[in-house]
Amino acid sequence: MKPLSEREIRESFVNCSKGEAKRLALPRDLTERPWEHLDFLGWRDPAAPERGHLVVERAGRLVGVVLRFPVKQRGPAHRGGSMCSLCLTTHPADGVSLVTARKASRAGREGNSVGAYMCTDLACSLYVRGRKVPEAGGRIQESLTLEEQIERTRDNLFAFLDRLHE
Repeated sequence: MKPLSEREIRESFVNCSKGEAKRLALPRDLTERPWEHLDFLGWRDPAAPERGHLVVERAGRLVGVVLRFPVKQRGPAHRGGSMCSLCLTTHPADGVSLVTARKASRAGREGNSVGAYMCTDLACSLYVRGRKVPEAGGRIQESLTLEEQIERTRDNLFAFLDRLHE
């Protein structure tokens, strides 16, 4: 992915108003991101941890999506692990979240959303490439090439985005 400007990022969002896109918190480390290893730009809002965002290039245009993460609940910790539906990385406990996104249409304005299990840190691209290693989870051993795994991750993300427009 090529480095993106703040303007490009803000103009890409499909499931929020222009005013909301103008006000959203962008990552402070945009210039330090490993752009050559990213299939999409993903980040969480440090001031509002229930909010996340991702931007991906698709068919020659940028598509940005506002995501909602579950608010942490008090009580006994979940001891099991989970798998990201995009990159198929397994993580312990809170490493995968059920993320929701408001639909990008009238249905979204009426409160309809879609969900997917994603890496809580939105670092799928780095996990697939082995540039980031999950705490105690891991990547399953596969016979697919790295390029095929990257393509599958992008296809899974695009399938999620397609559901936003249904």
